[in-house]
Amino acid sequence: MALATPTAFATAATTTTTPTVPGAVSAPAAQAPAAQAPVAQAPAVPAAAGSAAGWAAGTRAYLVISAPADIAAAKAAVAAKGGTVFSSYDQIGVIVAHSTSAGFAAALRTVTGIQQVGATRTSDVPADAYSPALPANPAQATTTLTESNRWDMTQIKADQAWSVSTGSPSVKVGVLDTGVDDQHQDLAPNFDAADSVSCAYGKPDARTGAWRDVDTHGTHVAGTIAAAKNGKGVIGVAPGVKIASVRIAEPTSTLFYAENTVCGFVWAGDHGFKVTNNSYYTDPWQFNCPNDLDQAAIIEGVKRAQEYAEGKGSLQVAAAGNANYDLANKTTDTESPNDSTKVTRTITNACIDIPTELPGVVTVAATGSGSGKASYSNFGRGVIDVAAPGGDGATGVYSTLPGGKYGTKSGTSMASPHVTGVAALIASANPSLTPADIRARLASQANDLACPASDSRCTGTTADNSFFGEGQVDALKAVGGATQPTGTYFENTADVAIPDNTTVESPITVTGVTGNAPATLKVGVDIKHTYRGDLVLSLVAPDGTVYLLEDFPNSDSTDNVAKTYTVNASASAANGTWKLRVKDGASGDTGTIDAWNLTF
Repeated sequence: MALATPTAFATAATTTTTPTVPGAVSAPAAQAPAAQAPVAQAPAVPAAAGSAAGWAAGTRAYLVISAPADIAAAKAAVAAKGGTVFSSYDQIGVIVAHSTSAGFAAALRTVTGIQQVGATRTSDVPADAYSPALPANPAQATTTLTESNRWDMTQIKADQAWSVSTGSPSVKVGVLDTGVDDQHQDLAPNFDAADSVSCAYGKPDARTGAWRDVDTHGTHVAGTIAAAKNGKGVIGVAPGVKIASVRIAEPTSTLFYAENTVCGFVWAGDHGFKVTNNSYYTDPWQFNCPNDLDQAAIIEGVKRAQEYAEGKGSLQVAAAGNANYDLANKTTDTESPNDSTKVTRTITNACIDIPTELPGVVTVAATGSGSGKASYSNFGRGVIDVAAPGGDGATGVYSTLPGGKYGTKSGTSMASPHVTGVAALIASANPSLTPADIRARLASQANDLACPASDSRCTGTTADNSFFGEGQVDALKAVGGATQPTGTYFENTADVAIPDNTTVESPITVTGVTGNAPATLKVGVDIKHTYRGDLVLSLVAPDGTVYLLEDFPNSDSTDNVAKTYTVNASASAANGTWKLRVKDGASGDTGTIDAWNLTF
């Protein structure tokens, strides 16, 4: 999406500030100041714009889709129908073709073996695509700003997680964005230049510096993920992991076209990125509709690339968007196409925001300070997976900016990198986990956030709803730091709803422990409930013995139970299925078993 303001998905409500003095924070502005405009480009070649060899006025870009086995024939067909192959991703059967012929797509769709063809833009491909200029390498300022605990990090317990783990340098995170300032004092220690690239225009450009920022957005995102814990500036969620920049935004327009995203995902898969952050939607369409031939090809091409990356072990995390829009009940699109003349069109839920709504992608909504829904954040039952701090109003997310600077931005673009950082911590603690495993842990470890009583748009349960999905991510749980067991440890993080006047149970199967349970069995309980006086908690041993943990007084109106109980369970064998039994004995308040554990 074009960065008219520096935050992808930006709306007028998005707050951004860029201090000109390192460490200073200016007053928030509703619109991006002039200083936030994309940086000027330093040409890498002396040729004037428009004179690049091979480029012609009127050049348009297309995704040409075939079976991977038919890719050679598809390339030949591109040439036969008046086009050229600009780049090709043979492993997924996707070609990026250029042509000046208005009838190119229609002609190619008649060829046997060509499955789909779609224009990726409604404007011409810039001449820069044929001889790309390198982004500017900004002069670096130093800072006297020292690290401190910021609201967004404390809200997801990242500050507590760092005392357990800062993440592993063997975990690589891809920042698919406007680029990253690799020279920044807080990013250089963790930057992976060898795996960084520009994918602008849909072709990898691995020249030194091609990955640098053509705006400020990608550098800000990178700092939230993995700014170094080096005593100065800020600290990222996972300050011990490596970050690589995959610039998919084009200079000047800062648009993220489908061919650029395809390039970025394939690069992520081939270069071993454990997680990628995607704080954008694929331009020029806010939503791509499968009944449109061009947009159907965009959906298929990006979907194949995402599946390829996931198959190689890479999890994609994406921002939900900043239009305060219900993604589960789509009706209109007024923002597309954003590279020519926007029109208002009627749409349905079949039309999707990509990559955000592709299968396998973790979709992130934004919270403000205090964990309420950010005013701008998109939402949607069954669409939002988890939530994270994105800032709102005067309280933004503070992070790195090009040139050694720091500043605040707000948006789901800022929420997504918090989740990416937590995913990187999970991957660091558990290197064998698959993308599906990490996705499941993000959800199971998230802290439930209930729908606000005053907003009927929020539907679902406290455990899973349209505003926050499974809840706000938790960095401390990601590193296994919620408890520090000294013995054999077992945990169940699956949510179990606790309705009124009902008894529920959550099981843990214990194996590999010799003999009976100890006389000091530790039972850790994390229950979210709005009136715990309703509750009676018990531990049920595999032989059926019931150990009472606590019968809360009926007058105890405190929310939640977060306790560790010590139980003399030495009369019961250790191995077998243990159960946490929770009885709700009243009406009017409900809750969820968020997690519980046993330490032998």
